[in-house]
Amino acid sequence: MKKFAILGLTAALLSTVVAQTQPGTIVEVAAANSSFATLVAAVKAGDLVGTLSGAGPFTVFAPTNEAFAKLPAGTVETLLKPENKAALVKVLTYHVVSGNVMAADVVGLNRKKVKTVQGGDLTVFVLNKNVYLLDESKRLTKVIATDVKASNGVVHVINQVLLPK
Repeated sequence: MKKFAILGLTAALLSTVVAQTQPGTIVEVAAANSSFATLVAAVKAGDLVGTLSGAGPFTVFAPTNEAFAKLPAGTVETLLKPENKAALVKVLTYHVVSGNVMAADVVGLNRKKVKTVQGGDLTVFVLNKNVYLLDESKRLTKVIATDVKASNGVVHVINQVLLPK
């Protein structure tokens, strides 16, 4: 069943992009798909809409609503509070890498660290033709869909929220 959900998510993302003559920004692409409602709400709460709608290019490792739901109860609600904006921005910018890094490029980074916009590192692993990211909290996150193009970069969908130190 999980494989069908991933295929459905990928098809929905690609149909969103294909339906547009010119793909929208990363924020517009994410907002057009209900699987990213939590991510979009977080981007808005962190005042990052303008940044992630900017020229870029950016590579975003985008957690789905299901990925956010895996966090301990109350975590998302706590991060979305105005007084926790700095922590939210730290988490969100940890999901962004400067440049336009396509899936073929990510595969070539096996066992290498990539610097995030937040300043922390992610380690890329390629195992059995799947790409995983090891965050600074030592959690392995799987990339479940790749190369969703936006006018200012690319989105790769992940199954967990990446956590910096």
